[in-house]
Amino acid sequence: MTTSETDRLRVGVLGAGPIAQAAHFESATKARNAELYAICDVAEDLARRMATAHGAERVYTAYDDMLADPAVDAVIIATSDAFHVPAARQALAAGKHVLCEKPIGISVEEVEELAEAVRGSDRLLQVGHMKRFDEGVMSAKAFVDGEMGGMLALKAWYCDSTYRYQVTDAVQPAMVRSSGAKRPATDPKADLRRYYMLAHGSHLVDTARFLAGPIVEVDARLRESFGAHCWFVDVAFESGAFGHLDLTIPVRMDWHEGFQIYGENGSVLGRTYNPWLFRSSEVEIFHQATATTSRVLGADGHFYRRQLEAFADSVLGGAPLSGATIEDGVASVRAMVAIAQSARTGAPVRLADVAGPL
Repeated sequence: MTTSETDRLRVGVLGAGPIAQAAHFESATKARNAELYAICDVAEDLARRMATAHGAERVYTAYDDMLADPAVDAVIIATSDAFHVPAARQALAAGKHVLCEKPIGISVEEVEELAEAVRGSDRLLQVGHMKRFDEGVMSAKAFVDGEMGGMLALKAWYCDSTYRYQVTDAVQPAMVRSSGAKRPATDPKADLRRYYMLAHGSHLVDTARFLAGPIVEVDARLRESFGAHCWFVDVAFESGAFGHLDLTIPVRMDWHEGFQIYGENGSVLGRTYNPWLFRSSEVEIFHQATATTSRVLGADGHFYRRQLEAFADSVLGGAPLSGATIEDGVASVRAMVAIAQSARTGAPVRLADVAGPL
């Protein structure tokens, strides 16, 4: 299929909760090649209010009904983590393309089964690791794949701040709630180790994999003190490069996220901002050949819209996904499970050996 200026992907969003309100509804209404066609949520009052606010044509309270609508080309799954895999499998079975929030799932087995379902279909599934569409991060990736040569080491950190909610309350729209909203059987925040790893560790792991390639083994330590969780993770990359990941929640300072890469023909230093500021990472690339440093401006910081546009380009034009694939999603879940197991046992864990839930 080839695209034209008028081709637009008609999107149905499953879930009208905070992530949809803060990111996905706006992305679908602003995208150059997609449109917000339908919203589905069991809370009808919430779904209708969001449809009115964002101009969706259809409202559904039953997911099966939205999937049965032939006008829906693709679904964005914006639900709690526990619902990602079953919702994605339903969509694939109904012949819809899928853009699913990260993490793709919560256990190795369920994501492996989803991967089989994707491979057995003729539909695309992209995992919503939106940081891959940060222009600063993309400039680092281009340098790594092109000029840099071999990689010696990567360090990356993701440190949520004690001031995070003051920042997000100031910049996000006021969230609309409904008593009829569907919730997981258990409170996702009841186990903070698990919640922090799924919500935040998934970003850190995917950024490391995006820039440095597959992870084969992790050796993790976890310290819990004065209300903070701190994971330090030594990483063995398939390339032989050393890695170190720091996931700390919360830090007593501003949002602290970024990465540093040491390469054969240069180096990279990146600072990443709270995503709700919609500000591209500041990434300085040192070029050994010219002894100069460059930095892309990154004027377009709407990572969520950019990831939807890339997804729509692939669906409409037939190009391979430029975002995270199901294989990336599976690898991310394996890495998080391995980190959790290593922190519990105090021993290194190979990703190929892990099983079970986080």
